[in-house]
Amino acid sequence: MKRHDLGIAVIGAGRIGTLRARLAAKHPAVRFLAVSDRDPARAKALAETAGANLHSTDNDAVIAHPAVTAVIVSTPEQEHVTPVCAALARGLPVLVEKPLALTLAGADEILGSLRARNGDLRVGYSRRYKECFLRAKEQMLHHRLGKVVGGTARVYNSRAQAFAILKRDPHATPVLDVLTYYVDLMCWFLDGNRPVEVVARGQHGIFRDAGYGAHDVTWAIVTFQDGAVINLGVSYALPARYPTLGQSDRVEVLGTEGTMIIDDDHMDHLLFSEKGVPHAYVPDHAVEMAFLGSNTAGDWAVGDFWGPLGNETRAWLDSLATGAATVHTTPAQARINLETTIAIERAVASGEAVRLPFEG
Repeated sequence: MKRHDLGIAVIGAGRIGTLRARLAAKHPAVRFLAVSDRDPARAKALAETAGANLHSTDNDAVIAHPAVTAVIVSTPEQEHVTPVCAALARGLPVLVEKPLALTLAGADEILGSLRARNGDLRVGYSRRYKECFLRAKEQMLHHRLGKVVGGTARVYNSRAQAFAILKRDPHATPVLDVLTYYVDLMCWFLDGNRPVEVVARGQHGIFRDAGYGAHDVTWAIVTFQDGAVINLGVSYALPARYPTLGQSDRVEVLGTEGTMIIDDDHMDHLLFSEKGVPHAYVPDHAVEMAFLGSNTAGDWAVGDFWGPLGNETRAWLDSLATGAATVHTTPAQARINLETTIAIERAVASGEAVRLPFEG
């Protein structure tokens, strides 16, 4: 059934919530937009920027508004569970940012609510909606690599962005908050082939000295159910003025009949400016040299927002309006992603292999 009267509630008026709200406001099927944030000034500012019909500090009131037909949850990671469950209780479709939760107990509470109401929930792993990874998935659908036997994915960023994330939530480590994207990508490429064992090592230093438990560098070897072996690595401890404005990554997939290498470091578009280049994620932080295109969500250009988060948001809204299928991460896969990243951190802490799924 086609719908042209969507009412969207955006819960959380931070950077991602702001982008989602502004994108929703421009969608032709959206007729009502409400925003909520515990900070009244931020809620009001976003409402004015996006032209929302309603703003509030009361998430429940916004979710319960009769004009709201779907909900986007863009709160900090540790605050996903309550608004997601409230929206599912109303029978509303939900798009929630990754990770699904920061604990398996939180994820299971969401999944229990989803099953009880036969709800509609998608998780915002926006790397799936970056063009290079969409192209890669297309090749996997055509089986052009044969059987996948191994691969690697590593992602770098500067400590400036890492500190911004950790200040928001010290539990949102680079593994749980960022490497999860690449767990998701590899599971997507391997088409339901789930991880069964993790071996990992990490290195403390910069973040520990600043009072956080996160590792500066983490490397993991993840074995999948059919024997494929994937190397995953993350470091968000590069110098603060390193030119990346977000994720600089490289992904490789090895098969029995081919290989695929995706260079997503963004060194192909370099800008140097003595005026400084602002960082979209970290307020009051600028660099003189920047890898353009490395902003993880995408970029504003000529009056509109382009990139993975824009593609993902529009695809979800299009699906609500037309019923079209999407490639958003399912809640079940999001839980596997969470369990795998928790396993990586457990393997680092113990120095021993961790089996998946967890017992009990």
